[in-house]
Amino acid sequence: MKKLVLGAAFALAATAATAGSVAPPIIEDTVIIDQTATSSVSHHVIPPLFFVMFVGLGVALL
Repeated sequence: MKKLVLGAAFALAATAATAGSVAPPIIEDTVIIDQTATSSVSHHVIPPLFFVMFVGLGVALL
């Protein structure tokens, strides 16, 4: 009898812990901000220029 009561208590606790609603969850829309470039200069060319400059400096110092 104790096992039956203990099993019923665990079953009741498990159903209460997993209780939910059938309504779909409310999800807020994500806001995506498109950032535009404020400069007309392409900054993708600066790192290769630094690389060429430092390699040239290294070769000149050898």
